[in-house]
Amino acid sequence: MSTFTSSVFRTETMTVPGGTETILRGGQDLFPLLPEALHGARRIGVLGWGPQGRAQALNLRDSLAGTDVTVSVGLRPGSSSAEDARKHGFTEENGTLGDWLAVAADSDLLILLIADAALAANHEKIFAVLKPGATIGLSHGFLLGHLKATGGDFPAGHPVIAVCPKGMGDSVRRLYEQGATVNGAGINASIAVHADPDGHATDRALAWSVGLGSPYTFLTTLENEYKSDIVGERAILLGAVHGLVEALYRHFRIEGADPVSAYERSTEAITGPIARTISDAGLPAVRAALSEADQDVFDRAYTAAYGPARELVAEIYDEVADGTELRSVILAEGRLATRPMTKIGGSPMWLHAAEVHARRGTATIAIDPLTAGLFVATMVAQVDEFADRGHPWSEIVNESIIEAVDSLLPYMHARDVAYMVDNCSRTARLGTRRWGPRFQAAYEQIAIPGLTDPADTTLLKSFLDNPTHAALAEAAKLRPSVDISVS
Repeated sequence: MSTFTSSVFRTETMTVPGGTETILRGGQDLFPLLPEALHGARRIGVLGWGPQGRAQALNLRDSLAGTDVTVSVGLRPGSSSAEDARKHGFTEENGTLGDWLAVAADSDLLILLIADAALAANHEKIFAVLKPGATIGLSHGFLLGHLKATGGDFPAGHPVIAVCPKGMGDSVRRLYEQGATVNGAGINASIAVHADPDGHATDRALAWSVGLGSPYTFLTTLENEYKSDIVGERAILLGAVHGLVEALYRHFRIEGADPVSAYERSTEAITGPIARTISDAGLPAVRAALSEADQDVFDRAYTAAYGPARELVAEIYDEVADGTELRSVILAEGRLATRPMTKIGGSPMWLHAAEVHARRGTATIAIDPLTAGLFVATMVAQVDEFADRGHPWSEIVNESIIEAVDSLLPYMHARDVAYMVDNCSRTARLGTRRWGPRFQAAYEQIAIPGLTDPADTTLLKSFLDNPTHAALAEAAKLRPSVDISVS
């Protein structure tokens, strides 16, 4: 059971398989409580102006407007992001933009949102300038994994908290802006309290989450967060999706489909009707939407893909847990200084994205049963692996399902999967390039050839009876109150 208490906010419980979890329902009506919940943290510093840094600095500044709490942005000398920060009102003149170490030294709550590898390389400099008792804030547990692998630790006497939005930075900001007129619009977030020397860490984390606009906040640990987050990026959130659509496009083309039809049956089906159906009605609804004949195709695809997908998710999890995946990201930083990552959007299928997008509104995209079976099997494989590894249900359904269908897939639909792979965080890009081809090979070499076998009725029953459906139904009641708009 995942529980926390607050001296400021009124929490509630959510029923999940095997028990209950404590959650905090967000909303603009809680904004007046933020200064009290921050317990003396009157200067919030945000280091970094990447997608999360920009979104979180803006959301917190807007939520705390009119209070005595200030939000400042710290950037390294010569940062190319400084001009954009100034355009958004963070300036040297008004004291809200400065050198990263100067901002770090002046902050009561310092939120570290620079790139993972850069944080691993520079955390000692940051820790050295912290004021006594300042709270260290993270939105990802990568640094904890690095410290564990290198024998380091967070400095004693400092609260260490995390608020981890279950969506990309653009989603965090866009849904917050939509929430200006629709209360409760935002991205769900998890919190973690890693160190609490003054007894106020939980309230500060909750205040930060509410200030970001999170519709609901749930509890995890910093270790669980980085494992689920990094595994998810490499699996159903991005890497597996990329591998799957490449495999399906090739399969449909070999079967004789024209390029546009192959794209629509693969990428467009996942980012469009499959994602919307899961978001609106859950995983079993995808199968239920199919004809009896197509359900047979779904069943055979699901049972052919579940095993190889589960094996890959377990392998990724092990490599994240023992530090191998984290070390690969840090090693890559040196190479990327002189050899930038190449883009992956050059394979034949992406040449047809614009044509497919232009057909929207005139062409009806159906749920392809093969695509649906392979995708849902991969999603459930990640869910089951996380459940077996002991993650709380809120984290499981948010990290494996809600983040995918309410944040990432809508952006892939608006742009395309290749665009997302080339424009997400460096840690995610590296992981997708490493594991996407592994998923593609598993689909092409194991799952698709296995379609001729009858469906495994035991495995299919396990899917239909999976406890995640009940957990998702509860969590979906607290999903963002509007669908994200993507211009």
